[in-house]
Amino acid sequence: MTAHPANHGTLIPLYANDASQSSEALQSSPSDLVALKAWIKTQALALGFGDCGVIEPHHPIFAKQMLGLQQWLAAGKHGDMHFFEDNHDKRANPALLVEGTQSIISVRLDYLVTAPPRRAIPDNALPNHGIIARYARGRDYHKTMRGRLKLLANQILQKLQRDYPHYATGFVFRPFSDSAPIFERALAEHAGLGWTGKHTLLINQQAGSFFVLGELFTSLPLPPDTVATSSQSRGHCGSCQACIDICPTQAIQKNATGHYDVDARRCISYLTIELAGEIPVELRPKIGNRIFGCDDCQLICPWNKFAKLAVIDDFQPRHGLDNVTLLQLWSWDEAEFLKKTEGSPIRRTGYQNFMRNIAVALGNAPFSPAIIANLQQKRPTLSENTQAHIDWALHQQSSQS
Repeated sequence: MTAHPANHGTLIPLYANDASQSSEALQSSPSDLVALKAWIKTQALALGFGDCGVIEPHHPIFAKQMLGLQQWLAAGKHGDMHFFEDNHDKRANPALLVEGTQSIISVRLDYLVTAPPRRAIPDNALPNHGIIARYARGRDYHKTMRGRLKLLANQILQKLQRDYPHYATGFVFRPFSDSAPIFERALAEHAGLGWTGKHTLLINQQAGSFFVLGELFTSLPLPPDTVATSSQSRGHCGSCQACIDICPTQAIQKNATGHYDVDARRCISYLTIELAGEIPVELRPKIGNRIFGCDDCQLICPWNKFAKLAVIDDFQPRHGLDNVTLLQLWSWDEAEFLKKTEGSPIRRTGYQNFMRNIAVALGNAPFSPAIIANLQQKRPTLSENTQAHIDWALHQQSSQS
């Protein structure tokens, strides 16, 4: 979640070149598939993806992940994200999502526009600014990722038609990006894109963790990449617990199995994006000025000294959202919110909850008569739930005077 919220959403259409795969394809040389996989990886990098790997849909990691998911759900750590309770058959067996899937191509897109200072939280130095998670300041990455994956799939189809016609017949693909019940990070880890850190995000040894993930399900029987096991790769974090210590709400916890997970009910990303109702009072002061997501556990991670900058323009901030004050955002009416969040992941939270988040941040800001006046002036126009957060913010401001 995180930087990358849960895997759910509407499945997009299935793409196929023909009705069935020919028997000739099943008799092809393994060396053809090795060469084809290498070509696909080259094309992926040319399209702007930072990395590319392949995993088979029946990998045992998916069943193993189900055990962890069930324990996480039993502990109630998913909060109100009830979609995690559904489609467990598809999570355990991704091939059920797309008929004919024989391989899954996993990719990443780096999204940083500017490199933040190393091992520091610069957002804390801007208490009057609204902090939006860095992945969400530009175009909705779901759209960008799926669009690029479709380009890659079409390039693959053209390559098959030209050089591997026996694979072109019946070629099926479908791109995903946080849009289906898929264990995205475990899938990417076992496709060779990195390892799962203690903050539960994927970390790449050469690129840190400021990236988003996507998958291309295909009917090609590509050979999977061979990578270190999860238990081996987790050693790259060693004894470091910087992400655990820096988390404002202490949402990163060691569970009964000795592994780390995130209690969504305490995670600022969940509280400011997924939660539709009332933010717990005891957590509001800890949210600070974060109004959509939180990057603290990534900013403090030593591996992000290797973080790569985005190579495509889609992640460039829109409407100055990388440097905007809380009162500027507070002045938005719903029409302006809808206009300025068109094609943005921020629209997901909705206007009322966006105002709720800003109200909490204004309550946490240094005392200002202007803040009090603006909160009071706008209060009657907002929902009952948002008004409750405004009242809290007014109390916080008044207690500083």
